[in-house]
Amino acid sequence: METSPISLLGMFIERHQELRRRLKRRLGSDDVVNDVLQETYLRVERMSDASASGVTRNPAGYLFRIALNVAADQRQADARFLTGVEIDDLLHIADESLDPARIVHARLEIAALERALEELTPRQRDILMAARVENTPQQDIAQHFGISVRMVGKELKKALEHCGERLDRRVVQRFGPGAGNES
Repeated sequence: METSPISLLGMFIERHQELRRRLKRRLGSDDVVNDVLQETYLRVERMSDASASGVTRNPAGYLFRIALNVAADQRQADARFLTGVEIDDLLHIADESLDPARIVHARLEIAALERALEELTPRQRDILMAARVENTPQQDIAQHFGISVRMVGKELKKALEHCGERLDRRVVQRFGPGAGNES
């Protein structure tokens, strides 16, 4: 005997309390159980005759399985959202980053960097921007300027040292012999 969506819906209504108890044991929270039952009701109500045609032996078990699938779907959806603690942490980070003193300091550093870049030769500035901002390989930079890779390294080192002095920063060599040492 096949069970139609109407009889599944009738069975859902008839066995609502039993289904609630079983889900409560499995899921724990009354709020979660209420949400699962509501979504299960909607799924059963939307089922077509074709999708319910395979339910012949155990319609109560079928309803319970639908409810468990709904719970699993909700758990996956909830996992995509941030928790309250994660949101608080993000807000705290945002508050720190908007500190007026940090903003002023950052603006002063940007202005100092702009002045330092203006003081470089055009070739040094272009090499620095290509190597550090655009991540262009030194071989490509050398070909572009018609100079050796060694000369690119020297110009880059001069530009970095100059900017480091102007920003009162320590410059650490990241390329060539002596990489990792202060320039």
